[in-house]
Amino acid sequence: MITLDNVTFTRPDGNRRVTALENVSMHVDNGHVAVITGPSGSGKSSLLAVASTLARPDTGTILIDGIDVTGLDDAGATELRREKIGIVFQQSNLIPSLDAVDQLVMMGELDGAHRSTRDERREQAKELLDAVDLANHMHKRPAQMSGGQRQRVNIARALMNDPSVLVVDEPTSALDSQAGTRIIELVVKLTHEHDTATMLVTHDEELIDHGSQHLEMLDGHLAQARGARDETPSRNGSDSARGRIGAWLIQLGLHPQRSLCR
Repeated sequence: MITLDNVTFTRPDGNRRVTALENVSMHVDNGHVAVITGPSGSGKSSLLAVASTLARPDTGTILIDGIDVTGLDDAGATELRREKIGIVFQQSNLIPSLDAVDQLVMMGELDGAHRSTRDERREQAKELLDAVDLANHMHKRPAQMSGGQRQRVNIARALMNDPSVLVVDEPTSALDSQAGTRIIELVVKLTHEHDTATMLVTHDEELIDHGSQHLEMLDGHLAQARGARDETPSRNGSDSARGRIGAWLIQLGLHPQRSLCR
């Protein structure tokens, strides 16, 4: 589970700093999806960045499975991200030369504790690809897949470390409405099956009912959406990745790139 308590985050803007998040509090339990909407520039991507330890808040507390991540140094944040956080970027950012299986296996290779063998990681990758209905496309490279298929690989890859928290940024932005709905339904299904606490940002108002709770971001403030149901205890209440390789490195925990935050 993940809890944000009175989180404030500022970012540089020329000679001054702009408040991207102000006293934001929220909670997502395992097995639940918090859908977050709001206009461009409202702070949604900053929220995902601090929640996934890609950016450090100025004040406030972020707990992931009871661990206060705001006190971690860069190395500690990277280790926690590899072990407990899965990130699904707006663009799939897959490696062009790798097929679907190897996209996932490479993610598993980063497990510093070497908790599994390469054969075990390969088997896990196949199981995850089967779970996202890509059993017949495991050996295709990104150029041989549709946009929806690439995003499914992206989602499966984010689950390779069996994360406690899944952070999903605009997964349907490049898809038609039918494919987008299938992707959201898949995220909800996998959230339940893998018992993750999922934060999902979307501009598509038609998709908000798929979540356990709907939160709205406006000018750095987060609140329960008017008229939205809330199945998860909630407190007071995007930018695309900059380049395929850069975003891939961030997800792998090799290059935090805090400057990506908005």
